[in-house]
Amino acid sequence: MFKSNKLTIIAGPCSLECIDMCMEVAEFAVNATTKLGIEFIFKGSFDKANRTSANSFRGNGMENGLSILSLIRKEFNIPVLTDVHETYQVDSVAKVVDVIQIPAYLCRQTSLIEKSIKTVDNNNYITTALNIKKGQFLAPWDCKMVVEKAKCFNPNLTRNQLWLTERGTSFGYNNLVVDMKGIYYLKKTGCPIIMDATHAVQEPGANGSSSGGKRYLVPLLARAAVAAGVDGVFLEIHPDPDNALSDGPNMLNLQQFKSLINELSRIHELVNEF
Repeated sequence: MFKSNKLTIIAGPCSLECIDMCMEVAEFAVNATTKLGIEFIFKGSFDKANRTSANSFRGNGMENGLSILSLIRKEFNIPVLTDVHETYQVDSVAKVVDVIQIPAYLCRQTSLIEKSIKTVDNNNYITTALNIKKGQFLAPWDCKMVVEKAKCFNPNLTRNQLWLTERGTSFGYNNLVVDMKGIYYLKKTGCPIIMDATHAVQEPGANGSSSGGKRYLVPLLARAAVAAGVDGVFLEIHPDPDNALSDGPNMLNLQQFKSLINELSRIHELVNEF
């Protein structure tokens, strides 16, 4: 899914709220990325297990979420990605999605990494890659040990089967920062590196019962990351972010997404000329 001369975009809503919205987002993103020759992976979560409040919307459950992802995968002939939070979820998810994702807060959970990485390149599963998000509490070079841990459970992995995603580092209260120098150290792991430009502008817990965010900073971080040499960009997008059921403050609307990936494609082409 990562080709040396092409940018990869992972995009979709934070939560798989309903099938109609997800189909709308998928269709729009497929059309926009196809015109630019960009590799596209649809993402969406069936469970948002780390919400600020117990009263916040978590999702429509694994069964409904996987049904939506399966339909999108078949309808648009594209790879799909979702995250897992517990080991019991992995087998069911791996039979439906192309990429399993481990959330940042869980990036050092040994049992979850072991269970997930063992589904990669296994004939019983669809899964072809594992994406591990760098924890907000880790230095970039600490990811070397995360990668080594995953590889010890599946020693025959190829480069494209284990990915790392930068999503910012905790800096004081309710704030994340992205150190672009960190991309250099992440790339030294040999894994494809992705920039999660929407979660990186999140302000954890800043709104009291929910997280805040500054979506107007998303393009800045995404452009800088592509210029710094990342292999892909992760973006949460929604037809109406202000009324999304989760992560609205840091999500882009569909037109913002289309405009941004146009810029990112041009930057990627320029960077790869050198």
